[in-house]
Amino acid sequence: MTIKKEPVDVVIVGFGWAGSLMAMELASTGLKIVALERGEQRDTYPDFAYPRIVDELTYGVRLKLFQNISKESVTVRHTTKDTALPYRRMGSFLPGDGVGGAGVHWNGLLWRPLEADLRLKTVVTEKYGASFIPGDMTLQDYPFTYSEMEPYFDKFERICGASGQAGNLNGERIDGGNPFEAQRANPFPTKPLLYQYSAMLFEKTAKEMGYNPFPGPAAICTEAYTNPYGVALGVCNYCGFCEKFGCYNYSKASPQTTIIPALRQYDNFELRCKSHVLRVNKDSSGKLATGVTYIDENGREVEQPASVVILSAFQLHNVRLLLLSKIGQPYNPETGEGVVGKNYAYQMLGGAKLFFNEKTWFNHFAATGASGAYIDNYNSENFDHAGVGFIGGSTVSAHVTGCRPIEQTVTPKSAPKWGTGWKKAIRDSYLHNMSIGVSSSVMPYKQCYLDLDPTYKDGYGLPLLRMTFDWQQNELRMTQFMAGKTENIVKAIGPDAYDMGFKSLSAHYDVRPYQSTHTTGGAIMGDSPATSVVNKYLQCWDVSNVFVAGASCFPQNHAYNPTGIVGATTLFSANAIKTIYLKNPGPMVQA
Repeated sequence: MTIKKEPVDVVIVGFGWAGSLMAMELASTGLKIVALERGEQRDTYPDFAYPRIVDELTYGVRLKLFQNISKESVTVRHTTKDTALPYRRMGSFLPGDGVGGAGVHWNGLLWRPLEADLRLKTVVTEKYGASFIPGDMTLQDYPFTYSEMEPYFDKFERICGASGQAGNLNGERIDGGNPFEAQRANPFPTKPLLYQYSAMLFEKTAKEMGYNPFPGPAAICTEAYTNPYGVALGVCNYCGFCEKFGCYNYSKASPQTTIIPALRQYDNFELRCKSHVLRVNKDSSGKLATGVTYIDENGREVEQPASVVILSAFQLHNVRLLLLSKIGQPYNPETGEGVVGKNYAYQMLGGAKLFFNEKTWFNHFAATGASGAYIDNYNSENFDHAGVGFIGGSTVSAHVTGCRPIEQTVTPKSAPKWGTGWKKAIRDSYLHNMSIGVSSSVMPYKQCYLDLDPTYKDGYGLPLLRMTFDWQQNELRMTQFMAGKTENIVKAIGPDAYDMGFKSLSAHYDVRPYQSTHTTGGAIMGDSPATSVVNKYLQCWDVSNVFVAGASCFPQNHAYNPTGIVGATTLFSANAIKTIYLKNPGPMVQA
């Protein structure tokens, strides 16, 4: 028998960055808000307390902070001709679980998009002609301009206590910052992170080669700082345990370190953990959500009525919930009709490992998740694409995330894989290597999408999400182009030896090695219900009291990490709900 709870004004599904921001921004209205988190309660203390949290075996190898894929996973195939099989062991991407979601285990890189990123279809068409876009590529512009979103990028950076160096402050170019960045109204809240020696070498070489290096923007606090919600952050101590770990020092921005302490003051907010949402419920018209149904921690089915439903779970989960709830028309790759599941994209990575003799030392263990020097010269439309044969671009960096002894030991490809020779290679390389990383955009294609699997089900008997995705020639040509540019930098640095790591033109997507958790699309935003699931305010076209926040709204994936756009669009949506929707519930953009 289903338990029916008292109605609330707002129910939020998923309590990571997007969910906690929504809750905090809406709490001041006095609305009664309930947030449902499928995972467990987690806080800086006691869950991330030192030395407990720096257990690499528990968190880095056994992946304690991540989703249990024995209960729910996705199925994966390359093309519609293949049979999709379950993702049974964490590899390519790592969906978070528990309070804070991916905002707990992330590295902290906090980018704003470039102006061209938000208008990519228009910019490419204007510069190179419509025929430059491949026939199977489904590019779309975002439904807002950079200037419209700039105050919300700024607000999210201030919430996070972000560190970095401005490159374009109110139209004035600032030495040491990213010369390609869009105009920002304010400097970063705190000063840039310190460089490791590898970043110093990279910066020196990049300048000599005519590039424009700058420190990576990070949601990692470097000075005494109190954010707009009144939460004080700690100064980073460069412990080297950011990715896959919670921050015990209150320095890396997460919902726990920046939002939840302030949210606790509101009596009109309630968080229920271990609450697995099955579907969004609708009225008889199908045009209005009436709440959600979930399974509580005791295994009971519970209905939570609500006037507004906000889906703010991980990107893949948002799309699956829309499909299970029959909100919006599922995308059909054969006809091009439908929108839910459309434009799934991932991220293309590559890089080089550089090895030096015993006279050159790198103390990578003194690092953060976002320590490093970057160049943006080959990102987005920062360079001429006319003769390169691809759309998109890449960042290039000497980015150090730590030197943890289990996962971050680096040996040359030629070294033995076990035994005495392997041990010697680790000893010879551990403090004498550096990396150059390349993070690249991935465009959307009609053949890359998400839908419900017809065969495999989760522990509750519901269909798993099916991912149909493979690398396309546009991205493979791009990564080969970047391999050449990267190797030129490597040679100029002058290591004793180096190994290149870029995908070949015949490569296929492989779920086994970790690549990034930057999965995007499936509930994309746009100007029309014919081509998108949500409007600029993240409001569903089909069910106007359902909002979908997170990377699922991206029309395509950028070279940058997605969190900056996730935070800004969530804040933008929350502001619209408060100032427009609550005064006159209904569609805020006319179809």
